[in-house]
Amino acid sequence: MAKRTFLTLVAGKGRDIGQVGSRTLIERAYEQLRDDIIEGRLAPDEKLRVEHLKAHYQVGAGTLREAITRLVSDALVVAEGQRGFRVAPIALEDMEDLTRLRLHIEIDAFRQSIRHGDEAWRTRLQQAFDELSAVEQPVRAEHRMRWEQLNNHFHEVLISAHPSPWTNKVLRLLSRHGERYRRYAIELTDSGRDVHAEHRDIFESAMAGMEARAALALEAHIRATPDLLVRATREGRQVLP
Repeated sequence: MAKRTFLTLVAGKGRDIGQVGSRTLIERAYEQLRDDIIEGRLAPDEKLRVEHLKAHYQVGAGTLREAITRLVSDALVVAEGQRGFRVAPIALEDMEDLTRLRLHIEIDAFRQSIRHGDEAWRTRLQQAFDELSAVEQPVRAEHRMRWEQLNNHFHEVLISAHPSPWTNKVLRLLSRHGERYRRYAIELTDSGRDVHAEHRDIFESAMAGMEARAALALEAHIRATPDLLVRATREGRQVLP
């Protein structure tokens, strides 16, 4: 009986280890695919051919399909019924829709956070702002991925004094999509935009407890990217593929 129990436990552990390994491979493939979509290495509307991609990402077809299915849930990939998958398209109208939704959610969460913020929150916010400031004077294309990480962290800390798990989940999803458009905005070197000054205005107003001014600064900051891309498009520049 003892031997049978031991063997059963070993077999169970083997299945657990296999399941963990499978999840790790799926997670790695998912993150690599997501980064390649956001960075434009997988272009908008590009067909995702599993048989071709599995060698590039060094995973099996089943693992790759699972990772792609997760990206469908993130709306970064579009399923085409029996025809496979494509990278989700990008368009100015889509960007403006994302922006409206983000404004609606993030500004309310930010105002709530300022009302409930304590000294620990202000300390976290100071640290996040200092780390972000070190890489965005100015924001350079070659540092953009590191900047994106610190920028996302700064925005998460802004709303962290009044936490809402669902708000955080939705805003993270919107941020991933917004990153696809920010990449093109950062490449417009003649935009005249001072992102650091925008963040400093948000930060200082929040630290001072000036809720209305902070909310207005955040709104202007979020609107700046779509406004910049729309203006460049109207000037006849091809800013999106």
